[in-house]
Amino acid sequence: MWTFNPILKTVIWGGERIAPFKGIETELNQIGESWEISGVPGVESVVASGPDKGVTLTELLRRFGASLLGKKNYNKYGDHFPLLIKFIDARHDLSVQVHPDDELAAQRGSQFGKTEMWYVLDAEPGAVLANGFNRKIDPAEYEQLVETGEIMDVLNFNPIKTGDAFYIPAGRVHAIGKGGFIAEIQETSDITYRLYDYKRRDAQGNERELHTKEAFEAINFSDTEGKAIDYTLRPDIPVNLVTSPFFTTNLWKIDHEVMRDYSEWDTFVVLIATKGSAQLTTDGSSLTLREGNSVLIPAWCKKLTIDPEDTFEALETYIK
Repeated sequence: MWTFNPILKTVIWGGERIAPFKGIETELNQIGESWEISGVPGVESVVASGPDKGVTLTELLRRFGASLLGKKNYNKYGDHFPLLIKFIDARHDLSVQVHPDDELAAQRGSQFGKTEMWYVLDAEPGAVLANGFNRKIDPAEYEQLVETGEIMDVLNFNPIKTGDAFYIPAGRVHAIGKGGFIAEIQETSDITYRLYDYKRRDAQGNERELHTKEAFEAINFSDTEGKAIDYTLRPDIPVNLVTSPFFTTNLWKIDHEVMRDYSEWDTFVVLIATKGSAQLTTDGSSLTLREGNSVLIPAWCKKLTIDPEDTFEALETYIK
């Protein structure tokens, strides 16, 4: 099992919740993102402790290959870790954006498109997320909607609260509103096409770059399916939130020791602690996973014991 040093990113819309949530000190302000586990070239996670301290995620993959990722995953992804795990703190509205699917991304020279999901860690009163359109859009309307800002009028806004979850397939227009504090699981891609950014200006007085043409080719103009995922949380039983070709994600709420059997699986697993802490034990190794932190469990680990200190909640994600 490995934990990694967080990669903190300061942005104009960022807030102040990530560092306290993770229990770390930093002089950085306006931290909008913490990349928890990343194989993005040039922004690769580094092991935080243990005998592999200082080793990059890519080096772990080169060293352990299929025994880490799982045989099918390794055959498909090779030495490229297929998921990117983030925390996002939106003090201000994020841009309205869309991501390409794998096919379009490949045409543009990238290995992965970007399908993702959100899990709401916290939300200020009145916070919303935009996920898809509230009606089907005629592509001929697109440029005018973007130019006038009326794109905001055709988005499907969802009021949010802690525990809400959303699936965002590639091609769906979306935006995180101010006050949202989110855990994000996505394909390993840093491709974002901004449609609209409220005509905000950076510290140099420049409006941020938009990607109007690139976004047009990526958008699913008929996508009106962006409601929150319907689920019921059950103690000590994994509750499925998302099952897709790109990742599967379950939500755990644990108040008694449980043993997770991965013996029939052929995949790595990432646990993202969203509340409380727990002792994790597998194959003779043990670590404490605390709120705001994540751990990568290799495919060779077949049984995992989770022993919570009190109530422990976590997202469990993998490619199976």
